[in-house]
Amino acid sequence: MNRLAGLHGKLLGLCGWRADLAAFGFGVLAAAALPPVFAIPVLLISVPALLTLIDGAPGPLVAFRRGFWFGWGNFLVGLYWITEAILVEAARYWWLVPLAVPALAALMALFVAVPCALARLGAPGWRRAALLAGCWVLSDLARQFVGTGFPWNPWGSVWAMPGTLGTVFLQPAAWVGVHGMTLATLLLAATPALGRYFVAAGAVILGAWAGYGVYRTGRIAPPPAGIEVVLVQGNVPQGDKWDPATARTVFERYLALTRKGVAEAQQAAPGAPIAVVWPESASPYWVGQDANARAAIWQAADPADVAIIGSVRFDQNRRPFNSLFALTGPNSAAGIYDKWHLVPFGEFAPSWMPFAVQLVPGAGFAFGSGPKTIHVEGLPPFGGFICYEAIYSAQVVDEADRPAWLVNITNDAWFGNSSGPRQHLAAARFRAVEEGLPLVRAANTGITAAFDAYGNELGRLAPNEAAEMVVAVPGKLPPTPFSRQGLVIPALLALATCGTALRLIRKRGVLKPN
Repeated sequence: MNRLAGLHGKLLGLCGWRADLAAFGFGVLAAAALPPVFAIPVLLISVPALLTLIDGAPGPLVAFRRGFWFGWGNFLVGLYWITEAILVEAARYWWLVPLAVPALAALMALFVAVPCALARLGAPGWRRAALLAGCWVLSDLARQFVGTGFPWNPWGSVWAMPGTLGTVFLQPAAWVGVHGMTLATLLLAATPALGRYFVAAGAVILGAWAGYGVYRTGRIAPPPAGIEVVLVQGNVPQGDKWDPATARTVFERYLALTRKGVAEAQQAAPGAPIAVVWPESASPYWVGQDANARAAIWQAADPADVAIIGSVRFDQNRRPFNSLFALTGPNSAAGIYDKWHLVPFGEFAPSWMPFAVQLVPGAGFAFGSGPKTIHVEGLPPFGGFICYEAIYSAQVVDEADRPAWLVNITNDAWFGNSSGPRQHLAAARFRAVEEGLPLVRAANTGITAAFDAYGNELGRLAPNEAAEMVVAVPGKLPPTPFSRQGLVIPALLALATCGTALRLIRKRGVLKPN
């Protein structure tokens, strides 16, 4: 405690660039709590340090600046993997390597700076900590919608540790989503700055949290969906995906893995329905236009009931879409889903940019219409979403036509063997728990995996491995509170936390300033 008091005193005495540098360093340290490191205890240092730096700021503008430096350090480390995507097109965009991640991290840091400035308006102590946490979550919610949104690495994701421990701590997501868990994470991490009684209360809350997770995951599992899924991971280098010279080789690799996987599925569960899943843009031939490609896929998948294939498609106006096809025969499809959350610069060039930076060929993709449930005769309906869409909490399922399982197809070959694919996987796992639905995930490379509705991992394929995996799809849970109410729940919790911090709620509803 004496050492903590000494650190607190030193941080309070910092000003100018020394305080900014300290904020940056603690932001970098906080990034170690994110996937794939999961060093959660570092938040017990970083968050109290941030609060102390806010306490020592002479006003909201200085607190804004210190929050910016904290956020910049945090996002700079958390998003470093984006450089890997640029290096795929290094011949064209080499000049972006030293600019892209720092610039994006600086933009994201504004969503930390604003809560820090607002927290400075609150009274020191637990009220300031609560105001910071509430405003931080409201800012994260804004981050999901501003522009095209980029809600990557919310701090609630620190609880998606691998294995049973992670599954236990993920369970509140069924009630409050990842943003609600971010709120709890910030409040718990702030307790060392608030005194021993708050630390004790935090320990009790964390114990109750774990107890609830054990209770919820220990309940009787729902009956299985009765379908075998073949997940195919082609492990195609990103540079080969669009190369006509390698198209035939890539296609044959996927066909061979499909035949092998279907045979394994038949052996594992004779007579059970089978679904084959290829990753995002796996087919180098346009499945919607190429009858020969469809015939070859269906021949390899036979006797599967559906082949879920990632492929580019074109509409009647020749606009390209990043799509998921649910083929039920060589010339029939139960449905097509078009990606609607497109990656800025990766899949389209934002109109407000003065120059075009785009890592895919052509003029970029058109936007899909939103979440969709696809119905295949004889199978439970599924909801599909593509790649980056996995980071959008409460925006992957058509709740009016609730599916029985989720299919996430992705291509993380852009990001190499970095933290990016692992952070992406953690986001997909959260969506399973939030929605109470099993999820299967096919990656070109990255991490192909499957989770039940509690977030238990059912199996995975390692990065840089060309292989197939057969998974028996578990059953779905009843609709979770979060699936019914969505982002309203964390938004109300954050607003209530801010209101309590500002002491605005008085008897007879009278509002008074702090």
